Amino acid sequence: MVNKILIIDDEEKLRKLLAKIISLEGFEVIEAADIKSGLKKLDIFDIDVVLCDVKLPDGNGVETAKLIKERYPIVEIILLTAYGNIPDGVQAIKNGAFEYITKGDDNNRIIPLLYKACEKVALARRVRQLEKQLGNRLSFDKIIGSSVAIKSAIALAQKVSVTGTTVLLTGETGTGKEVFAQAIHQASPRKERSFVAINCAAFTKDLLENELFGHKAGAFTGATKDQRGLFEEAHLGTIFLDEIGEMAIELQAKILRVLETGEFLKVGDSKPTKVDVRIIAATNRDLEAEIDSEHFRSDLFYRLSVFTIQLPPLRERVEDIRLLAQYYADIFVAKSNLKPLKMTAEFVAALERNPWRGNIRELKNVIERSVILSEDGLLDLSSLPFGMNSLKSEQALSSGFSMANIERQHIQRVLQYTNGNKAEAARLLEIGVATLYRKIEEYKMQ
Repeated sequence: MVNKILIIDDEEKLRKLLAKIISLEGFEVIEAADIKSGLKKLDIFDIDVVLCDVKLPDGNGVETAKLIKERYPIVEIILLTAYGNIPDGVQAIKNGAFEYITKGDDNNRIIPLLYKACEKVALARRVRQLEKQLGNRLSFDKIIGSSVAIKSAIALAQKVSVTGTTVLLTGETGTGKEVFAQAIHQASPRKERSFVAINCAAFTKDLLENELFGHKAGAFTGATKDQRGLFEEAHLGTIFLDEIGEMAIELQAKILRVLETGEFLKVGDSKPTKVDVRIIAATNRDLEAEIDSEHFRSDLFYRLSVFTIQLPPLRERVEDIRLLAQYYADIFVAKSNLKPLKMTAEFVAALERNPWRGNIRELKNVIERSVILSEDGLLDLSSLPFGMNSLKSEQALSSGFSMANIERQHIQRVLQYTNGNKAEAARLLEIGVATLYRKIEEYKMQ
């Protein structure tokens, strides 16, 4: 894409000369003789960089830089002046100008500066595009499912997202609690700020405290400098505390203080740090039962559960399984550069009968495996894990209980995994190659 440069200068000869020099470098040049017409050009053209004189008939370029950056934050501005002075230069940079240069003295700097400014614009446009894609990917529209159970959960999350209310997401492991937390953040007034997530079960008490709240230099051996915690990183944004039911009860008191006062003490600090953070917490535990066993603070529970959303397990939204399976299949097909795969009716039926104790996370893993083992453009029973691929019917289920049938299916699966390499299959099965050949002949697998 050719970069567009707008020159705003009332000196026609100089403007035309600049336009010719810049266009010879491969840039597309648009001209304007004053601020009013320059702003109109910005409305019409997708300008990358503005090259603007400081003194113009209808205004000052330094103040115009501020106006342009407010209206078009990605556009970069290089200001040109006949009489450079330090106060104007300082104010120009404060107003968002990329550079402030003197006509004549700095002419040889114009082209290099244009290239640098265009690089900055290209990066800013790329970041904006990625943020837009991320926002779309994490929005409620991207949560897959049409079942009543998931639609009900989405409706509740949409209502609470526009508020600053603390949210507690409950449900079994793998039901998509972090996806919901991200969608709530993206639909909230805090969406331009950070979304910070941490799994409370992944750290010991001391490490988790340090991760959440940071520390002061000298707080412990090895603490050579101050460190910000995740609550500070999430200031004005959202922090997602996953598996909060696993948090040590001593740390729960510090979370409660943040909820009540917006303050916390860093490790080794005596002065409180103040933050404005929305908390979304999640757990797969029954927190009320944890309160009864004195593993969770009741006061923290009541502050967290102002708005609770229960996410349904996959077995309670069977009608969504086909949609989810197709979604993950398309992803893994694209990653593996394969042709699109068709799911057979038996494949889908087996998925729908499975209890899915690991929920969506388990389904995703099964689909990835099935894509790897797929043949002839199909996802069928042969690509499913052991225990799922014999569930055609009650009759098939009962006949699948024989040891011979189980052994045959297992050998078939391992051979598929090794792409027919019998030596490797024998090694994985922990039997001799001669035994494997005998089994293949016995079960008529050739």
